[in-house]
Amino acid sequence: MKRIEKTFAVAKSEGRAAFIPFITAGDPDLETTGGLLHCLDEAGADLIELGIPFSDPMADGPTIQEASERALKNDFGIPEVLEVVERFRQKSETPVILFGYYNPVFSYGEELLAGEAQEAGVDGLLLVDLPPEEGGNIRSLAQAAGMEIIYLVAPTTPDDRMEELCRVAGGFIYYVCVTGVTGARQEVSTTIARDVKRIKNLSELPVAVGFGISTPQQAAEVARHADAVVVGSAIVGLIGKHGGSPQLIDKVREFTSSLVNGVRQIKKS
Repeated sequence: MKRIEKTFAVAKSEGRAAFIPFITAGDPDLETTGGLLHCLDEAGADLIELGIPFSDPMADGPTIQEASERALKNDFGIPEVLEVVERFRQKSETPVILFGYYNPVFSYGEELLAGEAQEAGVDGLLLVDLPPEEGGNIRSLAQAAGMEIIYLVAPTTPDDRMEELCRVAGGFIYYVCVTGVTGARQEVSTTIARDVKRIKNLSELPVAVGFGISTPQQAAEVARHADAVVVGSAIVGLIGKHGGSPQLIDKVREFTSSLVNGVRQIKKS
């Protein structure tokens, strides 16, 4: 059983949703990213999304855009990101998903990335701007390397498109519960229960819900309906605020723990 599948199976057996935090690699620097991965793990993360910084992150709001800008100033590439994952993997079995855009992958080489990501211990890839009809080659390479290609679906995704995305997806389905870009919001969508059910009618994969979730209370609300709760901008914003502080790791650990507790207080039958 692959790590992602095993993680969701454990969460289900414990009657709870999983928690998935997102951070941007290299923000504020790669050494700190390594420490943050362990911090998130220790705080109770079930899976971790690690963003590959990109100069034109069109699906992301200001918080993650600024994180990418900070990271890109550190002049590193995919090999250095994979080294961080490899060091993390030496101490942890928590699944790591590389989250990003297709351009850096294309520039680096799909086959090279698949092979090196496998060696580093990456569990999945989520490429925001790569449609399924153009992603057959990297899906094949990833599957051969034991990794999953994860796809996003949105409230505006038509039924036939959602069916196609569910057919080719691996690991889990990432449901973007709001229209627009990433970013913390005051309220979560009121249609999550309906929309998760819609996805589950098309796929047996777990459904993770993200975009806009920023408090333990919101995380708990989403956990009632989702198989996993994803929080990105709220954590990335905290990193941006405390990036130069020796308290950064403790601040992120404390906040992540509160989100994990929010998710885990919701028990599923």
